[in-house]
Amino acid sequence: MAEMKDCPYCAEEIRAQAVRCPHCRSRIQGLDRDQWYRDHEEARVAGVCAAVAKAFAVSPGVVRAGFVLASFFHLLGPIVYGFLWLAIPGRRGEDSILERLLRRALDAASRFGGKCTRDKRHPAGGAC
Repeated sequence: MAEMKDCPYCAEEIRAQAVRCPHCRSRIQGLDRDQWYRDHEEARVAGVCAAVAKAFAVSPGVVRAGFVLASFFHLLGPIVYGFLWLAIPGRRGEDSILERLLRRALDAASRFGGKCTRDKRHPAGGAC
């Protein structure tokens, strides 16, 4: 039998792995960074809708419909979709494209300014 716990909102007994309470429909877990990646089995194009759906415990179809509807308002859907594609990692444990680009920009800026990045400091804590 599966492990059980009490819902913190309605006190009904639910499975320990539950993301949403089936009784009161409250979200039990917060946004889990380990589940925030685009390579899900429900992924269609770039996996953004599947990642958002998994993170917020809703159907991927609902998220896809939301992006389509948002497209009618000043192209908000494609803009948000593109930003999320940059911000959400492709696979579990990877850095996102945005994180890699920002890291490269910080490294370039530190080289230009003549300062070390955190990764290139000497073990004694001195300058490069």
